[in-house]
Amino acid sequence: MSSPSAAPPAPNNLKRIVAASLIGTTIEWYDFFLYGSAAALVFNELFFPDSDPLVGTLLSFLTYAVGFAARPIGALVFGHYGDRLGRKKLLVLSLLMMGGATFAIGLMPTHATIGSMAPILLTVLRLVQGFALGGEWGGAVLLVSEHGDARRRGFWASWPQTGAPAGQLLATGVLALLTAVLSESAFGSWGWRVPFLLSGVLVIVGLWIRLSVDESPVFKEALKRAEARKADAPAERMPLVAVLKHHWRDVLVAMGARMAENISYYVITAFILVYATTSAGVSRQTALNAVLIASALHFAVIPAWGALSDRWGRRPVYLIGAVGVGLWMFPFFALIDTGGFGALLLAVTVGLVMHGAMYAPQAAFFSEMFATRMRYSGASIGAQFASVAAGAPAPLIATALLSDYGTSTPIVLYVIAASLLTVVAILAAKETRHRDLADVSPETENGTGTPVTTGRTEDARAL
Repeated sequence: MSSPSAAPPAPNNLKRIVAASLIGTTIEWYDFFLYGSAAALVFNELFFPDSDPLVGTLLSFLTYAVGFAARPIGALVFGHYGDRLGRKKLLVLSLLMMGGATFAIGLMPTHATIGSMAPILLTVLRLVQGFALGGEWGGAVLLVSEHGDARRRGFWASWPQTGAPAGQLLATGVLALLTAVLSESAFGSWGWRVPFLLSGVLVIVGLWIRLSVDESPVFKEALKRAEARKADAPAERMPLVAVLKHHWRDVLVAMGARMAENISYYVITAFILVYATTSAGVSRQTALNAVLIASALHFAVIPAWGALSDRWGRRPVYLIGAVGVGLWMFPFFALIDTGGFGALLLAVTVGLVMHGAMYAPQAAFFSEMFATRMRYSGASIGAQFASVAAGAPAPLIATALLSDYGTSTPIVLYVIAASLLTVVAILAAKETRHRDLADVSPETENGTGTPVTTGRTEDARAL
């Protein structure tokens, strides 16, 4: 009896799965990034008006960081039930939660209307966003990884990753359009609400597409085998317990791999809106346009890097990105300081291309580290726990360093330190490119709890 991965899925079915994951992740990242852009542009005035402008921006980014704090909790909850109930059900729930919270932000009264309750409510909704996103990423990439052809897994699994730049592109594009057609007072009064309310329409589209796809065949087969052996096997461990017992090293590798990827991304796309407008004298519109164009190129290079990871391996491609983004940081800020749009665009574009070399293979890389019945938990925990130390404080730390030192040099050193940490993590990792997702099993042998890796025939009896 062959493993579910023995034959590649029908091309049309795989494309539908990829489209469903991509559209869903795009919508969720749109919601998440929209908050980050609004935090940099208007939330300091709308929700923290009594503060100094830069302090108000810091407080605004603090509510932004709260969303990251909720992501590990989402990873634990969604990972647990995703490994027990399936990927599809949890992805639908995450989309509803994220879209509902974003739509509610668009209806929120500001500090001028309800005083200090405004930032409190804003923080609560941000927590819901973070919780939902913590469960979204793992499910979306696994749905594609477990459906896809193993020979091109890096390429196909990189498509849900393009949801991040696509969401950034959509969020920045809507904001750029509104700031271009509306006066500053109109945008601050009501225009900022429009992109948040638009999320309601996007969620309906995303749900319609996600509900039309099938559950992962690898997961369905694993669940069938688990049910068949329940009568004469010890009780199955919780996925979280199994991950921490058998895959703790992989979790640490995933967390280290995320440091440079996460920190560099939020410095390049979120903090830049603060730095370019306050230190380089660039207009808000110019900064948004640069991020907008660079995000489109970022979207285009991610599948290319994913395809290269199928040829060269996950580790070499990831290392190119980690080293590249660290080396680019000094030229990055030097180009922005010129104040020219071309230089600003070049700075952001090269930074995001280097980031893409880390982000593209990440989906397949993390999926291949863990066994099927703990894969959602393992990939989500590794990715989202790192976000608390990496992406969450990145704009805060960068803004604080700029406020304290008045120069970009400490920020450059901050990103370089993250790059070095990621390089160490990737060098400590094992190459996973040739691993069959159905072959990796947490099946215990003689009740000892020792994980084993089974072959195709044995896998039919395992898990």
